[in-house]
Amino acid sequence: MEHSISQVAKMAGISSRALRHYDEIGVLRPARVSANGYRWYGRPELLRLQRIMLLRELGMPLDLIAATLDGETDELVALRGHRERLAAERDRLDRILDTVDRTIAGLSGERPISDEDFFTGLAEGRHRLREDLRARYGAKAEAQVAVAERSTSEWTRREYERAADEGRRLLARLSVARRRGVAPDAPEALDLVAGHYAAVRALWPADAAAYHALGELIQDNPEQRAIVAAEDPELPSWLARAVQAYAVHRLGHA
Repeated sequence: MEHSISQVAKMAGISSRALRHYDEIGVLRPARVSANGYRWYGRPELLRLQRIMLLRELGMPLDLIAATLDGETDELVALRGHRERLAAERDRLDRILDTVDRTIAGLSGERPISDEDFFTGLAEGRHRLREDLRARYGAKAEAQVAVAERSTSEWTRREYERAADEGRRLLARLSVARRRGVAPDAPEALDLVAGHYAAVRALWPADAAAYHALGELIQDNPEQRAIVAAEDPELPSWLARAVQAYAVHRLGHA
């Protein structure tokens, strides 16, 4: 049985754009391309995609995934190298966890914490986001993140906490809509996403194309997906589609 690219994207919880990208770089070719240009995938392609997604979840870069799956790189060697990257990622998360622990201790009165300590360990997350945006969309997208960082560089701890609270409340409303079965492109969903777009615009000047691209980032970037999934594990894919629908229907993205 063959599946269209949109069906595979829906099954796997990734974007059609990601599948087209995988085809373009040779990591996942469709079983066939019909005369009208539609990509079709069979069971072997689905099994390969499953393995790609597993290795991506572990943080392995696409070029190494392609080489490993095609047998050009010894899998044991690849996994050993990947283990080193996982260990580095564990150390990074340990530093962020330490920041959270110190913040909890400071807010609970167990020990004081300075404003500088409050942000320790978070800069690496912003750096990783910039690198992901550069790889996906080029230097222009990375520059937009820098604009956002400058706009918040003078924020106080209270301002960060208020923005985080507003973000959590918005995600909660979006989750309620998803659980009620509201379609991502329904008017009710788009009205809710308007609040998300306003929050994004408050930080950086996202145009229709940039906001549409953000939908893919919410779904495919592990850190951004985790932020949304913390509210509702099934929300990232729904929100990604809603963001892209908003960009098309409300912002005029072609």
